[in-house]
Amino acid sequence: MINKLKPHVTLSFERSKPSFHPWNIPNLRTEQSSNDYIRNLCIQKRYKEALEAFDFIEKSTEFRINPSTYAHLVSACSALRSLEHGKKVHKHIMTSKCQPDIVLQNRILSMYGKCGSVKDAMKVFDVMPQRNVVSWTSVISGCSQNGQDSDAVEFYYRMRQAGHMPDQFTFGSVLKACSGINDAWLGRQLHAHIVKSECGDQLIAQNALIAMYTKFGLITDASLVFSLIATKDLISWGSMIAGFSQLGYELDALLCFKEMLSQGAYQPNEFIFGSAFSACSSLLEPEYGRQIHGMCLKFGLGSDIFAGCSLSDMYAKCGFLESAKVVFNHIDRPDLVSWNAIISGFANNEDANEAILLFNKMRCIGFNPNDVTILSLLSGCSSSWTIWQGRQVHSYTIKMGFDSRVPVCNSLLSMYAKCSALSDAFKVFEDISNSADSVSWNAMLTACTQHNQAGDVLRLFGLMLLSQIRPDHIALSNIIAACAVIASLEVGNQVHCFSMKSGLVLNLSVTNGLIDMYTKCGSLGTAQKLFNLMENPDVVSWSSLIVGYAQFGYGNEALELFRMMRSSGVKPNEVTLLGVLTACSHVGLVEEGLKIFRTIEMEHGIAPTREHCSCMVDLLARAGRLCEAEEFIKETAFDPDIVVWKTLLAACKTHGNTDIGKRAAENIIKIDPSNSAAHVLLCSIHASSGRWKEVARLRSLMKERGVKKVPGQSWIEVKGRIHAFLADDTLHPERDKVYERLEELWLQMLDEGCDPLEPWALNNKRSFTGSQKSGLTPWYENAYMSP
Repeated sequence: MINKLKPHVTLSFERSKPSFHPWNIPNLRTEQSSNDYIRNLCIQKRYKEALEAFDFIEKSTEFRINPSTYAHLVSACSALRSLEHGKKVHKHIMTSKCQPDIVLQNRILSMYGKCGSVKDAMKVFDVMPQRNVVSWTSVISGCSQNGQDSDAVEFYYRMRQAGHMPDQFTFGSVLKACSGINDAWLGRQLHAHIVKSECGDQLIAQNALIAMYTKFGLITDASLVFSLIATKDLISWGSMIAGFSQLGYELDALLCFKEMLSQGAYQPNEFIFGSAFSACSSLLEPEYGRQIHGMCLKFGLGSDIFAGCSLSDMYAKCGFLESAKVVFNHIDRPDLVSWNAIISGFANNEDANEAILLFNKMRCIGFNPNDVTILSLLSGCSSSWTIWQGRQVHSYTIKMGFDSRVPVCNSLLSMYAKCSALSDAFKVFEDISNSADSVSWNAMLTACTQHNQAGDVLRLFGLMLLSQIRPDHIALSNIIAACAVIASLEVGNQVHCFSMKSGLVLNLSVTNGLIDMYTKCGSLGTAQKLFNLMENPDVVSWSSLIVGYAQFGYGNEALELFRMMRSSGVKPNEVTLLGVLTACSHVGLVEEGLKIFRTIEMEHGIAPTREHCSCMVDLLARAGRLCEAEEFIKETAFDPDIVVWKTLLAACKTHGNTDIGKRAAENIIKIDPSNSAAHVLLCSIHASSGRWKEVARLRSLMKERGVKKVPGQSWIEVKGRIHAFLADDTLHPERDKVYERLEELWLQMLDEGCDPLEPWALNNKRSFTGSQKSGLTPWYENAYMSP
């Protein structure tokens, strides 16, 4: 018998295509042997071979399949997630003389759910003559696994109405569905059901509760459930550690991890290590990560793809890029997620070159990038010297069709904005104008705001109002900032009204933006009223108002606000202290300003910045203490810039100190030889002292160097139109009326005994209009330019 069978045996190295014949496989030659053969294959988890054997038997009418064999075949379909074979086995059962019992029907229900066909599972469920708790649990689990969470909850209610008591598996599935529909109130109800039932102390239900509460962000509830578990398993520990790590309780996650290790009952798996590494990266604690890395190697998970990916990401976020790369290279067959993590690590650390090299290597070994890959690469191109790399990535996105995806285009917008290529950002925005979402509009508005293009911000906001996208607090913050830049009080009022109608005025950033806009437009009363309506003003709210009062000369009011701020418990920041020092400078409180400056670091824990030092120079210089101001500049930790020297130079002109003024001007010219303000002010100082030869020499030097005096410019809004003023310009259509009114003002000043040519005549005036003035040109030299 054996010799006769030998010539017919065929050898194949392709397990997917074995040859099943009753004469070459003895196990299939009788009905009992056939059933035993299939069952043994399933028990050995050789599911694919078992289904291939079934395919052969299905075509034969000689043998019948036993109900127990059917149960194994259905389980094989579930394990392989093969809906095609599942339907075939189910059809064979229905056409055979086998009468499936409730156990087999439950397996068929579960199989359809695991294979993703909830519709077929419901059909089976609806025709079942009898149902038990397993039947209900199978259909609930099928709905939950396939995203039909509302149906899962509905079946749970129907189950309770039918009089069946859920078990821990039922609760596990319905709690997962509850997380899917994001209904915390329902989750608490289910928790109460679990406590009342006999499942309150069963581990599967308790673990499901922890997972649900962490999904809702209710870490306290999750921690309470965890503490009540008598005997925790690996899932309990993993769920709690992951919950702490994901919800911002990183230190608690590491403490929980340490407690788990101290008990020694379980060995951490790759997922627990991944959560621990994620906690270390959020804390920016590479030393903790190194210690856990050692444990990971000790437990033999150094090359695991999940733990390795999290570890590599941790090192990258902590700035240890070489360590991140070493860990990545040790991962056994890294997947696309691992490649994206290492590329993102280098990109976020502004190493665009290495990120692109890794990207090219990833493509060479056969991985196709996805949206995450492209977004990571674009995040690395964030400066003007990496724009060419950003353009390369942009070309690749067009070639591969990623440019049709809005998130990618939004990242392109941000990339070009960071690289100071606003025109390219506008081109990308125009290409997606029909599909742009709120992120696209906000990215474009933010880019224009950052590049001081207030006019483009106003224009874009008008277009946004015409589109289907509703402005949110980010869009309003940008438009309010634009109004502050151009000091347009009228447009700012309109935006304020719009924010009130849309309910966005309740947003803290919008309210703070409005306060800042009103102060910059000179409407301090409105800013104060808006501030008084706030329930809990933060440091930005206080700082905006303090700086506003200080800039407009209300120093005492600014200092009073600062005292109120401190008494309310709000800690000042750099901007607050800058406003306070400005206030002291404007009202001449020199000693108070010096006292505050000395306490910046000791009392407030803030290192003095260059701006704080400039403010102190202005404080001393305004008070005429020019020698102290010059000495302060020499002793400051920062290299003095043009602003500091200009401040000192302007004070020297006011107080007639030629020597210090000359040194200040020389320092300015040394930094910027073409700076016109330094030359002009130094000329004025020499002219006021009667040193005309020095004046002539400086003017000759200006001519040789091609230095031209920058004309003073200002603007004002009248009836919705912005009028700009420029020195030595006669293009304004109403220039005759302007000069006529200017002459009247001149005569009135003379009648009042005020000399318009004296510098203090301007310095002692306060302006609360929306106009702004730049340059150092005396007011009587300005003429209007055309709007």
